[in-house]
Amino acid sequence: MLASGCHITPSGCGFPAPGLNSFDFKPIFSIGSLDVTKPMLLALICMVIVVGFFGLAFAKPKLVPGKLQLVGEIGYDFISRSIARDIIGKQGQKYVPFLTSIFFFVWIMNIMSIIPFAQFPVASRIAYPAALALLVWVTYMFLTFKKNGFVGGIKNLVWIDGVPKGISPLIVLLEFIQNVITRPFTLAVRLWANMFSGHLLIVIFSAACWYMLTPSVFALFSGASLVLTIALTAFELLIQFLQAYIFTLLASLYIQGAIEGH
Repeated sequence: MLASGCHITPSGCGFPAPGLNSFDFKPIFSIGSLDVTKPMLLALICMVIVVGFFGLAFAKPKLVPGKLQLVGEIGYDFISRSIARDIIGKQGQKYVPFLTSIFFFVWIMNIMSIIPFAQFPVASRIAYPAALALLVWVTYMFLTFKKNGFVGGIKNLVWIDGVPKGISPLIVLLEFIQNVITRPFTLAVRLWANMFSGHLLIVIFSAACWYMLTPSVFALFSGASLVLTIALTAFELLIQFLQAYIFTLLASLYIQGAIEGH
């Protein structure tokens, strides 16, 4: 065990590299048999922020919008124009509320990594991206069979017109694996891996900045770590937005595939 306030020095004090322990949290409090941890509490706060903001923004909509309604309309219009309309088409308008909710919920969860006292991206715990990916997958399957019927839905999932008969069994198998198995898996892992790796890098350089802060030559490396921490945090802001956008974009692609077919 390292002593409290220990730094890297020639005397042999080591650097405890951050790892999976940075993503484990003890319960803050319990509700019956449910132990509430920091990621759970942050996810709940993110949900309240998204629902509360849009609820207040559009509670009493006006022809000439106020500041809050204007910001809400800009966010809603961004998803409507850049994702729903471009990817799904005219039918995409009915799915804008669903896609808007996903985008802002994922984005706010990611932003939590740079909020003081929170400082943890909720999506870096695989359960949360997996739950959202499952929601998108269930929506995709529901729309597929609702639009095409049972037989048509199966065909939409596994069949591509014009494929030579000799390779059609292989194509059917590959399409089944892609549409039924790998889509929800890759959707969840892509978001989780980016948030996990980004948070881990920031934690590593932040810890290195503190542990190398001594009156010796290590102070130079501490300054370099501080600069890298700031740069990574700025870069992470871009990644947080892009991952929310990509997650929502892929969700719209799945919806488009369900209602349009191949």
